[in-house]
Amino acid sequence: MQLQPALTLSAVASLLGANYAGNPDFLIKGLNEIHMVEAGDLTFVDHPKYYGKALNSKATTIIINKEVECPEGKALIFHNDPFAAYVSLVKKFRPFEAASAAISPSSEIGEGTVIQPNAFVGNHVKIGKNCLIHANVSIYDHSVIGDNVIIHSGSVIGADAYYFQRKPEGYRKFESCGRVVLSDNVEVGALCSIDKGVSGDTFIGKGTKFDNHVQVGHDTYIGNNCLIGAHCAIAGVTRIEDDVILWGRVAINKDLVIGKGAVILATSAVDKSIEGGKTYFGVPVDEARKKWRELAALRQLPSILAELKGSVPEEPII
Repeated sequence: MQLQPALTLSAVASLLGANYAGNPDFLIKGLNEIHMVEAGDLTFVDHPKYYGKALNSKATTIIINKEVECPEGKALIFHNDPFAAYVSLVKKFRPFEAASAAISPSSEIGEGTVIQPNAFVGNHVKIGKNCLIHANVSIYDHSVIGDNVIIHSGSVIGADAYYFQRKPEGYRKFESCGRVVLSDNVEVGALCSIDKGVSGDTFIGKGTKFDNHVQVGHDTYIGNNCLIGAHCAIAGVTRIEDDVILWGRVAINKDLVIGKGAVILATSAVDKSIEGGKTYFGVPVDEARKKWRELAALRQLPSILAELKGSVPEEPII
């Protein structure tokens, strides 16, 4: 999430009641979790295992719970609970705004767009031209919809990321301040859910089409002209490149890359990044022809075992 306007290091540290290391006038331009950080962003780290990753990331301001040497060109904010400090900033700069109408007065809706009865359009939503939003669709705050987009009944655009920190006393919610961006000519089937980014964008490229009951996790990127079949579940921070086809009930784990033009056959599960231009099948997936040969071999096992058993002479009865 970008901060408008940018804030100084001293100002943010003051908001958190924390000490800092760096130039007091050092500018903080955005809030981002570690997977999405860019230069100018503030992020946080609260576990020694990840200190190095955070300090060496693109982020230029880091909230940290240990006083360490400040890397050159960066700034540090020292806080005993970096997670809580970061979430407090999210709540301050992207607070929840209760709706005052089914279609928010702050939304922007393009010429020729039709919004059917009982649809909900939240605060600061932008919808392009010639879209069709069917009944009972919910479009959460700050979502961006391109031109010629169709969203079918019951779908939810922009629900919070499924992102929690586990503590002995229970789970703490990582508040979302990102968006969903649907590009031109996207079609979303009925009863789909596309979660907003934790701090960046969940992005759906031009011409991509969803069947019904599709789940897309936070900060996922789906390219142009993809086909996503019914009941697909795509975990967060996944990248699906252009022209990919996922047939029904495909499951994709987090932080993966699905290469351009890949085809994943129905009921498969993807646990690692895969190359484009190939057809995949299975749990976990492998190239389809290889997987089919393995299945054919497995079917022969009973007869092979029976033959082996028959070739062993029976022991004499004593």
